[in-house]
Amino acid sequence: MPETHVQRPSAIEERGRLAVQATLAASRSLFSRLFAGRRYLCELFAKAGITVDGTNPWDPQIRDERFFTRTIARGTLGMGESYMDGEWDCAALDQFFDRAISARLGEGLSLTVPRMVLVASARIRNRQNIRRATQVAHTHYDLPTDIFEATYDRRLTASCGYWKDAATLDDAQEAKLDLICRKIGLKEGDTLLDIGCGWGSYIGFAAERYGAHCVGITVSSPQVEYIKARYAQLPVKALVQDYRNYDGPKVDYIVSVGMFEHVGAKNHRAYFECARRHIKDNGLFLLHTIWENERYPAIDPWQDKYIFPNGDLPSVGEITSAVEGLFVVEDVHNFGAYYDNTLSAWNEQFQSHRAEMARKHGERFCRMWEYYLLQNAAAFRCRHISAGQFVLSPRGIRGGYTSVR
Repeated sequence: MPETHVQRPSAIEERGRLAVQATLAASRSLFSRLFAGRRYLCELFAKAGITVDGTNPWDPQIRDERFFTRTIARGTLGMGESYMDGEWDCAALDQFFDRAISARLGEGLSLTVPRMVLVASARIRNRQNIRRATQVAHTHYDLPTDIFEATYDRRLTASCGYWKDAATLDDAQEAKLDLICRKIGLKEGDTLLDIGCGWGSYIGFAAERYGAHCVGITVSSPQVEYIKARYAQLPVKALVQDYRNYDGPKVDYIVSVGMFEHVGAKNHRAYFECARRHIKDNGLFLLHTIWENERYPAIDPWQDKYIFPNGDLPSVGEITSAVEGLFVVEDVHNFGAYYDNTLSAWNEQFQSHRAEMARKHGERFCRMWEYYLLQNAAAFRCRHISAGQFVLSPRGIRGGYTSVR
């Protein structure tokens, strides 16, 4: 009898088989949850002490039964859209999200098409390339300025305030801007580049209070126009420019506040290479950013669609890996708990202008905005994500860097 040989599947075929199995399992799980409907979500929320139509301020009140099918079918994206459409309410959204995120309820809503497509896209494509870099500006930063004026401090500082000794939002943001200047040792006449300068809060402050000569770059044209109008009398220059295309002279200091979250893991190295090219050997680079505790290729699907397209929060490990051979990490300062204070203050201020905002921009927009602010306040409150500052030097500071707090 001739010997029979059984051909084993190749590694590619085996991966394909496992992928098909995983997809089928996910589909079966989704269909079973859709069939269960209300019961599935009630049981899921109960794990976090949340009762559907309960009496606690964090309990969701369901106005339309479509909330259940939309949330199960589309996960956190469907839940957010359902809130925007008024299908459910909650007296204390921040408390709802604090409980939900702490109990990791999102894992029970993760096997959905929107999330799987987003994760696959983030792994395969460079979602933050130059061509796509302006998408976040069109969705978020190019919104009418009156929205940000109704939300932020008087300088329009769109990042975490420093509440150590501050009692108001304005004080906390001024304290943060001054902290940055003190950390890098800014002096009159120093030159500075701000990568992702927003509405110019930092470069305006640095020029006004410290006499620095500042250049800010952003991919948002309305932000540049705002800076030109507000800081026309100061040594401040703003450019519509992607950091990868910037070709200015070397400066004494580089600062980047709340922009690194848009860079993406595939571009971290290019970002720090750009910074290294434009800073003098004896300079300092202060990076202010949000970071996550666990590496994940994309942000929440709802926030990716409505707030920060192509967002990608780095981890501390990703940052330190990306700076190897380019910068020495001199200092890391985590004050992410203050972002809860900041976002809560933003929401409180926005709510004080809500009637006007609804008249100008619609009720659906207002619900989207408050959902964004309070969801993120909760994420920082339960320490799911953090924020703070890295101080980096090109060649290391002999004798060491003295931390400033």
